[in-house]
Amino acid sequence: MGKSIPELTRLANECTCGNKHYNIPIEKIEISHNAIHALPAFLKTKSFRKVSIVVDENTYAAAGQKVQAELSKENIESIICKLTPDENNDVIADEVTLIEALLEIPNDADVVIAVGSGTIHDIVRFSSYKMGKAFISVPTAPSVDGFNSMGAPIVVKGMKQTFQMHSPIAIFADIEVLQSAPKKMVAAGFGDMLGKFTSLADWQFGHLTAEEPYCPFVATITMEALKGCIENVDIISSADAEGIEILFDALIQSGLAMLIMGHSYPASGAEHHLSHFWEMEFLRRKKPQVLHGAKVGVTSQVIAALYKGEFLEFLLNENIVNEQSFDKINLHKQEIVSIINQIPKADVLGQMIEKIGGDSTPEQLGVDEHLVAASIEGAHLIRNRYTMLRFLNENIKKKIGSL
Repeated sequence: MGKSIPELTRLANECTCGNKHYNIPIEKIEISHNAIHALPAFLKTKSFRKVSIVVDENTYAAAGQKVQAELSKENIESIICKLTPDENNDVIADEVTLIEALLEIPNDADVVIAVGSGTIHDIVRFSSYKMGKAFISVPTAPSVDGFNSMGAPIVVKGMKQTFQMHSPIAIFADIEVLQSAPKKMVAAGFGDMLGKFTSLADWQFGHLTAEEPYCPFVATITMEALKGCIENVDIISSADAEGIEILFDALIQSGLAMLIMGHSYPASGAEHHLSHFWEMEFLRRKKPQVLHGAKVGVTSQVIAALYKGEFLEFLLNENIVNEQSFDKINLHKQEIVSIINQIPKADVLGQMIEKIGGDSTPEQLGVDEHLVAASIEGAHLIRNRYTMLRFLNENIKKKIGSL
């Protein structure tokens, strides 16, 4: 299992990277069999008497009913806020659903409980923050690493934007509930972790070439979580209790790394930008959504192939690099080459996803080659982050074409 919050706090305080490190505001993380049984006792220690439980139809059946029943046993009042899906039966974290949540969550509720996966958590993270209320996480699938982060990716006027809100004050992850999640959601969580190969590479690149803030300690937390998944891929693929706990613990560690850094640098690079690009295009076309982690598992392959192909070829071509006078690239070229070489080949990433039971190609996700090409050329504009994809589009593609 990963490091505890007290241990991470101590190590963060000892870190000498020079960046501000933030305290982890999460008071309790319970990952166990029947973890939901421990929820009422925590609410009582906080003197919370009225609770709003945010769910959708599926997550109410998966865990919402159980949460409500446990609270009822302890005479804790609860109000269910069941979010409405769109025409594709998807609950979307957009303006419409946010307004629904803000209207349905009672003003006199002491706390909001998010029962669901990533989207419901983003909706609750945003709405509870705006209402000045704490929120508690009850995950229903090991599908993303954002349960305990502060960032809420929200679709505003068709564009995906991430707002820094707040993290949950507690997480109650019930192993039985997580085990009952569809296999595709387990594969999505694994895919979200695989994306750390390219996100960590992009983070180092941005630091070397654009002086973006970087912390080796935070990067190590993320890499250790990633290695825990890679080394236990066979166990995770079985989706038994041990495998689910290993995967979920890795997702939590990645989220804690983001909290310490105060940003998503360690966990979100060009692979996430492509994923957001695909999501926005699906919304524009009114197509059913694809799980975030499923997209990241595929986009990480697209980015790995691009970096280990076109970008690496550029770096190793002495004439091109020297003629274009890329000072910082030249200064750190060997280090950047080493960073790229540490990214596994795209087919290796795909084979791991297939072993977990996930989709491994854009076609399997319903993404055509034109959308893939458009995202490679335009996804770097989604975030103000200096990734290798951004450098590729702003420098190499234009300048190589002129040679």
